Amino acid sequence: MADAYDPYAPPPPPVLVDSAGRPLRSAAPILTKEIAAPVMTGTRSIVTGHPAEGLDPAGLARILRQAEDGDATAQHELAEQLEEKWPHYRSVLRTRKLAVAQLPIEVEAAGDTPEEEADAQLLRDWLKRPTMQAELVHIQDALGKGFSATEVMWNLAETPWLPESLQWADPRFFEYDRVTGRRLLLKGGVSGMAMMAEELPPYKFIVHEAQEKSGLPIRGGIARAAAWYYLFLNFTIKDWITFLEVYGLPLRVGKYQNGTSEADIRKLAQAVAQIGSDAGCVIPQSMLIEFIESGGAASNPEMFSRFLAWVNDEISKLVLGQTSSADAKSGGLGTGQADLHGEVRKDIRDFDAMLLSVTLTSTIGKWIVQFNRGHRKRYPIIRVGEPDAVDMDRELKAIDKAVEYGVPVGMGHFRKVTGVPAPEDGEELLVPPRAAQEPQNGDPRGGGIIPPQNAASRLSDPLKPKIGADPAGPAGAVAAAAQDAPREPDAIDRLVDDAIAASGGFGDAMIAGVEELISGAASLEEVREILAMRAGDALAAMPADQFTELLARSSFATRLAGLLQEPGK
Repeated sequence: MADAYDPYAPPPPPVLVDSAGRPLRSAAPILTKEIAAPVMTGTRSIVTGHPAEGLDPAGLARILRQAEDGDATAQHELAEQLEEKWPHYRSVLRTRKLAVAQLPIEVEAAGDTPEEEADAQLLRDWLKRPTMQAELVHIQDALGKGFSATEVMWNLAETPWLPESLQWADPRFFEYDRVTGRRLLLKGGVSGMAMMAEELPPYKFIVHEAQEKSGLPIRGGIARAAAWYYLFLNFTIKDWITFLEVYGLPLRVGKYQNGTSEADIRKLAQAVAQIGSDAGCVIPQSMLIEFIESGGAASNPEMFSRFLAWVNDEISKLVLGQTSSADAKSGGLGTGQADLHGEVRKDIRDFDAMLLSVTLTSTIGKWIVQFNRGHRKRYPIIRVGEPDAVDMDRELKAIDKAVEYGVPVGMGHFRKVTGVPAPEDGEELLVPPRAAQEPQNGDPRGGGIIPPQNAASRLSDPLKPKIGADPAGPAGAVAAAAQDAPREPDAIDRLVDDAIAASGGFGDAMIAGVEELISGAASLEEVREILAMRAGDALAAMPADQFTELLARSSFATRLAGLLQEPGK
C-alpha cells in the first residue's frame, strides 16, 4: 500500500549535477573521498622547498613576481616558513585568527515560514560540532596566503547529508587561472596526475579569500608584505649574532717585520685567530700582537634591539592594526591609547567575521540546504560575530511605557530583548513578593504571567479597568460591578475628613469656585496654575501656627493608623 500523501512534508531533494551534468548521486565517491590529497608521483607532493634560506632582496622580488605570473608555489612555501621561523609574526597572525574563530555563530532564517525556519535549524544543529572552531582557524589561513581551500568531506551514508569534517588543503596544490587571476584551479585534477590544472569539483571546496587589499587574491595575503620585513630582520639577527661573538673582546692586531717569510706570517695569523677561541698562542719573539679596545662598544647592541623592536611593531600594525595588545608599552596617554587601538582591532575582527560569514553562507550553508531540503530562492544566513549591543535600560523603559499606554507588546520581543528564555513545563516561576501570597491566573503554585507595573499603575485605582482591557470580558465585568458597588470609608478617608474639619474652612476656601475656573481653562497647564494659585491664596489666609499644628496632628494620626493596620500589631 502506498504511503499517504502529506501536504506538509518537505519536498524531496532535487537531482544535483556536477560540472559535466552527471547526477551527484552516481558520483558520490567524489564527495566522500579526499581529492586534494598529496600523491607519490604527481604534481602534488609533500616535499616542499625552503625559499627563506639564503633569501636576499633579488630572490624575494623574483618569488613575488612568479606568484603574479601564476606560479605561487614559492610564495606559499615562504609564507609557511615565515610562521615557522618568526615567532612574533606567528603569534599575532594566530591571535587574529582566534579572535574570529571564538566569536558566536548565529543562523538567520530566510523568512518567517515554518519551512524557512526548518532550513535554518538544520544549519544550527550542524554548526554545534565541537571541531567547528578549529576548522574556522584553518579556513582563515587565507589571511596570510591570500586564499584558503578547505575540502568538505561529506557523509552520504545516512540522512541528512552533512559534512563529516572540513579539512585544510595545502595551498601549493592550487593555482589561479592565467587569464583572470580569480578562478581557482586544482593542480593534477581529481587523480593528481593531470598535467593541467582542472576546475574544482562542485560542492567540494570552501574557497575563502581574505581581502586585505584591493586587487588579485594572490597578492592580498599578509605574507607578501611581511616577507620584506622578515628579509631585513633576518639580516639584522645575523649581524647581531656575529657582533655578540666578539662583543667586549679587544681588537687583536698582529704585526710582523719587513722581510718576514710567508710561513711566519701564516703562523702569526693563526695565533691571532686562536686568541679569539683558545685565548692563548705561541709566537716568535720578533713578532708583536696588540690588543686595541673599542670605546663605543657599549652602545652598539641598542642599535640591533631597537631595529628588531621596530620591525615587530610594524608587523603588529600590519596584522592587528595596532601594537598595544601585542606589546605592552607606556605611551604616556593612560588607558586612552589602549582603548583607541582596541577599537581599531575590533574593526578588523568584525570585517574578517563578515567575510567569513559570506563565505560560509554562500558555500557550505547553501549546499547543506540544497542536499537535504531542495533548492531555495533564499537561503539561511550564517552570521559570525557578536550581536549589536542593546541598551537594556532603554528597551525596558520603552516596553513599560508601551504597556502603560495600551500598546500591545509581544512576549517574544520581550524575551528577545532581555534574553530571558521561556519557562519549561512544570518549572517553578518567579513572581513579585505580594503576588506570591495567592495564586495568579488560576495557577495553584502562585505562578502565571505578572503584568509589569510602574509607579503610576500602582497608585491608580485598583478597581479601575486597565487600559486595553476588554469591557465585555470577565475582568471588565468584575471591575465595573466593583465600581458601581458602594464602598465603606476606610481609615484614610476618615483621616482626610477629620483634617478638613479641623482646618477651620481651609479646604472649603481652597476649592470654592475651582470648578468654574477649571471649566474656563484652555489647557492642562492653565489648570495647574489655577490650582496652585488657589492653594497659595488659602495658605496665605490661614495662620501659620494653625496650619503647622494641623499638619503635625494629621501626620501623627496617619502614623498611628498605619501601625494599627500592620499584621501582628
